[in-house]
This record gives sequence, C-alpha cells and structure tokens, in this order.
Amino acid sequence: MQTRNLGNLEVSALGLGCMSMSFGLGPATDQQESITLIRAAVDRGVTFFDTAQVYGPFTNEELVGEALEPVRDQVVIATKFGFDFDGSRSSGLDSRPETVKRSVEGSLTRLRTEAIDLLYQHRVDPHVPIEDVAGTVKELIEEGKVRHFGLSEAGIRTIRRAHAVQPVTALQSEYSLWWREPEEQILPTLTELGIGFVPFSPLGKGFLTGKIDETTTFEPGDFRNTVPRFDPEARKANTAFVDLLTRIAARKHATPAQIALAWLLAQQPRIVPIPGTTKLHRLEENIAAADVELTPDDLGEIEDAQLTAHGARYSESSQRMIDR
Repeated sequence: MQTRNLGNLEVSALGLGCMSMSFGLGPATDQQESITLIRAAVDRGVTFFDTAQVYGPFTNEELVGEALEPVRDQVVIATKFGFDFDGSRSSGLDSRPETVKRSVEGSLTRLRTEAIDLLYQHRVDPHVPIEDVAGTVKELIEEGKVRHFGLSEAGIRTIRRAHAVQPVTALQSEYSLWWREPEEQILPTLTELGIGFVPFSPLGKGFLTGKIDETTTFEPGDFRNTVPRFDPEARKANTAFVDLLTRIAARKHATPAQIALAWLLAQQPRIVPIPGTTKLHRLEENIAAADVELTPDDLGEIEDAQLTAHGARYSESSQRMIDR
C-alpha cells in the first residue's frame, strides 16, 4: 500500500479503526476473529492501527496489543487517554497530568509495547490547561514511553496552544462527505502547522457504504441509536449522498465506500482515514480504495451536488465534549 506522512510519522495511506471490534456498534466480535482480521490487515499493507482506553473500556487495547505483538516492529499503534474511569469527575473527562501518566502505564501494558507510537488526548478537558496536557506528553516522549502527540476533536485555539508546547503530529476528528466542517478552519490550520489529519467515521458511521437505509435497525448498545443523523427520516433524506456515490462508483468500477474514501484521500496528502470494520471482505474493499483515482471531473461533480446532511452528528451529551 502507498504510505503517507502524519507530521514526520510514516503510515499506510489507510489505517484501521479497531473500535467496533469491541465497543460502540453493538456486541463485541469474537476475540480470535478480530485478531485474525487485524493480522490480515497487516498482511495487506496496513501499518496504522487505532484504539483507545475507553473502547471497552480497555478491552480494545488488549485486543490490539495481542494481535500486533508478533509484528510490533512493522506497525504504528495509536491510542488515546482523557476519560475518567472511576466516576470522580462530573464531566466524564480527566486529563490531569497524574491521570495521563497513570493511563499511559496501563496502555503500555495492555498494548504489550515499550512505547506508544501516537498518543492522542481523546477529548479536550476544559478543566485542565492544554499546556499542562502537552507538557505531560512531552515528558512521556522524553522518557521514551510515547513517540508522537496527537489531539482528537480539538479546536484551532487548542491546537495552536498545544503545538507551542509539544509539536502535534496529528489531529483525529470526524471528516467525510457528510461532515465537512473541518474544511472551514481545521484543515487550513493543520496545513499551516504541518500537522497530519486522521478522519474517523470516514464512511459516515457506515451510512456512505449504501448498506443502511431508513428501515435499518441497529443492535442494542449501538451508539447510532442515539445519533440524530440516524433517525429514520434523516436517513431517508441523506440517501442523496449514497445516490451520488453510487453514480460515480458505477463509472469507476468501484463501490460507494471506495469513492467516499478516495474522495478523502484526494483532499490533502496529509490525510489518513481510519475506516473500521469487523469483516475481511469490507477490509479488502476499503484497502482497494487507495487505488481509486478520482478525476477533476469526478471531484467537481461531488462539489457541484452541494449536498447537506440532515440531522446532527452527535447527541446533545456527546456534543458538549467537542472543543471549539
């Protein structure tokens, strides 16, 4: 697979988001099946794997650690800190320096590694100055326990303040054809500072694959049950995105998912999407998107459609955790 750079960190052009194997989209998948899938991704050229403490919590890090231990020197592992697991903070967030250091020790053990390649603050903690967070990660980098610093869902002021203390390698935030807000301020700021961008939910939480419509039901525990954009009426209206992708896919002998990923890859060379899946055929479909080339006419057709998604991308409680 082609490679790209997040700052000075080289990774495969597409990574693998591992969250759904353990958390968020219904029941966890079989442990051994997930290990097999992660190793199949490595065999197919994927070198960038994304997890977090809160996925489970903790079980996803354990899964990723076990799966990648035999090939640890061939891959880049990203994980995240920043949540309160003992319930002592009403906000649910905790990025105090002592918590960050303790969290990293736990992640190192679960990931079976001596150093975390890319450590993100999962959500900005309004009660802890970002300079303190960046300074703590800087100390961990100096100690050899972390190699690169990242932020997730951070606004431009936070990014700049953090970057001034410890250079930020990558920002991870949602970005896809049906969530383009990062284009307004985030992407220009990242370009200016030389920071990479890692879009999560690059397939619109599965909607842009064309496999979901207004009649689809989700398993209990699937967070899409709480997302306004997945209300049946919103889904019905949002099929316009799938119709557009399907038209282009037919011309390119591709799938709607591959066009959605190819569109992201075409936006900037520092963008590395991390689509998640629990199925081998979907993994192979996603990987093949790196070979789909969209022409200026293809990209122009997408822009000219001027589609706007219906429904908020997060519930109100989740929206309150987004830094502005």
